[in-house]
Amino acid sequence: MTKKTLRLSFPQWQGGNNPPYHLGSLLLSFLSPEARGPVETVPVALPGAEPLNEVDGITAKPQLLRQLGDATALIEKHDPDTVVVLGGDCLVSLAPFAHLLNKYGEKLGVLWIDSHPDVQTTEQYSNAHAHVLGALIGTGDKDLVSHVRHKLSPSKIMIAGIHDPLDYERDYLASHQIATSGPEQIKAGGGEVMEWIAKEKIEYLAIHLDLDVLDPALFRSVLFAQPGRGEHDFGDVAEGKLTIEDVLKLINQATSEAEAVGLTIAEHMPWDMINLKNLLSALPLMK
Repeated sequence: MTKKTLRLSFPQWQGGNNPPYHLGSLLLSFLSPEARGPVETVPVALPGAEPLNEVDGITAKPQLLRQLGDATALIEKHDPDTVVVLGGDCLVSLAPFAHLLNKYGEKLGVLWIDSHPDVQTTEQYSNAHAHVLGALIGTGDKDLVSHVRHKLSPSKIMIAGIHDPLDYERDYLASHQIATSGPEQIKAGGGEVMEWIAKEKIEYLAIHLDLDVLDPALFRSVLFAQPGRGEHDFGDVAEGKLTIEDVLKLINQATSEAEAVGLTIAEHMPWDMINLKNLLSALPLMK
């Protein structure tokens, strides 16, 4: 039986408090192949349209909860078997992955392809895009966690491409016994990922691809490739080390053993397009 795939355009930028993620999401929708199933867009206010206030230690929490509710409603409207999400910042995975957990339960594994584990809380960081995986597990802000009825078992997670985690992140991963595979392991063949799929008897995969797992010297549409950036402008957090070929090989390997039912592409930062957009708006006869 053919499965219904919902394609969700989700230009959320408030979770990372970074307006260019809005344009990044729109460009992903423009560049993607034509959808064969339903397509929905989560309504997201344009940057600058409303103030972003910090509530309960989370930047723009009212907007994020509204968008989370809207995304959940759109997903429930279609009750899809599979979901593609074109983000936006990393928080866009919360509602669709919660849906997939309800549908597939312990047969679902989450392959989180990212330089960072996204398990922080308000005690470490106010931007909720770094809280999303923790919320799926059931830790962090209660209003985010409340949207996850079937919590994600830590053993069903593989974080691929991670390196140099912060002390809190390292302790969290160790205490929850979350499997990880670093860039060099991925480049060497990704055997740890395949072993995880077999060990956990994973039949279905929800794949979260944060584009910042890619080497910013080779793929320029990520945060860390900001033109003119200084060496320490991003707090010395981990920056991507993988190539597009590394990521595609990993995903193809993983989906040869478990069926892909979820795919998020997040944190597209198209610097050249942003700068070109600004140029166009400043030129004579263009306003």
